[in-house]
Amino acid sequence: MEIITIETSALGDRSYVLVDGDAAAVIDPQRDIDRILALLTARDLRLTHVFETHVHNDYVTGGLELARYTGAAYVLAAADEVAYERTGARDGDEYAVGDLVVRAVHTPGHTPTHLSYVVLQAGRPVAAFTGGSMLYGTVGRTDLISTDATEELTRAQFRSVRRLADELPNQVGVHPTHGFGSFCSSASSSGSDSSTIGQERKSNLALTLDDEDAFVDKLLSGLTAYPRYYVHMAPINRAGPAPVDLSPPELVDPAEIRRRIHAGEWVVDLRSRTAFARGHLAGTVNLEVGDSFATYLGWTLRWGTPVTLVGDTTEQVAEAQRQMVRIGIDRPAGGADGGIDAWAAGGDVRSYRTASFADLADARTNDAVVVLDVRRDDEWAEGRIDHAVHIPLHELEERLDEVPDEQVWVHCASGYRASIAASLLDRAGRTVVAIDDEWAAAAKHDSLGVTNGES
Repeated sequence: MEIITIETSALGDRSYVLVDGDAAAVIDPQRDIDRILALLTARDLRLTHVFETHVHNDYVTGGLELARYTGAAYVLAAADEVAYERTGARDGDEYAVGDLVVRAVHTPGHTPTHLSYVVLQAGRPVAAFTGGSMLYGTVGRTDLISTDATEELTRAQFRSVRRLADELPNQVGVHPTHGFGSFCSSASSSGSDSSTIGQERKSNLALTLDDEDAFVDKLLSGLTAYPRYYVHMAPINRAGPAPVDLSPPELVDPAEIRRRIHAGEWVVDLRSRTAFARGHLAGTVNLEVGDSFATYLGWTLRWGTPVTLVGDTTEQVAEAQRQMVRIGIDRPAGGADGGIDAWAAGGDVRSYRTASFADLADARTNDAVVVLDVRRDDEWAEGRIDHAVHIPLHELEERLDEVPDEQVWVHCASGYRASIAASLLDRAGRTVVAIDDEWAAAAKHDSLGVTNGES
């Protein structure tokens, strides 16, 4: 038996390929299934099953397309109402993958119908694919279905994780889908790269707190905001996602790019935040390609707004496009590469200053300065700059009139969200300074008056 992990670090998720001989199964595949198909081809593997632990809220699944393409059985909870044919799994159902047996275990909590899959080798459990149930050190969040269902699901999550720990021996490997930076995690996971049932017995929140009420209080108090695009994911997954199309987008010339900006569409500049600050086409929005791209695009963009991608290289545009399809933005409205000189030709090129918290401290010593904090509410509660204006990034466009009409110094925790916010402010004609610095540096400067949430 072999388990191959396919990381999707941009969303904090993992997919898995279970291999026995020439037979294979895939658990919780991301939408860009070409990565999995390449692996199957390279290893000359025969895919027998695609298993879903749950109807996902944080990404569009590739499971249906992968199953249809390969002819594998598509397995998900029988209780899930979906618009396509699949193999409905119930607690205790078993499936053969080579000489292995994969057993479905009902583990409600992250969703009501959530399944974990326990792998049996020669009749003995050796691995558990736990989806959004047992994560490394914590559990999947329980508030994605509805506010009314959250407490009930939290109690179910406690019992589900404890059921896995009660029924499985210490040496069984634990393989969660979430917990590697995903907002589907209820709290920061342990940071481990692997774990076992025995290790989780010593460290997991649901296994170290023996009192169910205490667990519920602890879990609910730690839940933070999650990306706005989540609300669209489960409906897409229930309806059946369309086959993914990663072919290059339509090339757009500079005049058309400017027309789209004037029409209120999003033209997303994929270059680094420092390059964007030095020079950018007026009206563009900066989302630097990287692990945070899809999360903050989906969190900030009004759903359904056309997106045109511009960057230095075709590789930048292709990577952004790949990340977009994972969250249900099927096709960019267009694309352009070759750098700003190519796609901004004839347009108004603007710039703004980048700075550090030390620069902000110096400015505050001499002048009254408007500081805009675009971090989440929970981050603000843990510590903030005295007299700062607080508007979480995903609310900024709707609340621009709350930002004083002066030069604005905007910050987040690392500079990434601040760069997006600065570009939105610049797009609205505001004068802005983007703080490209780590939040920990702010506390080093007395003039910033960093306080905690209890002050």
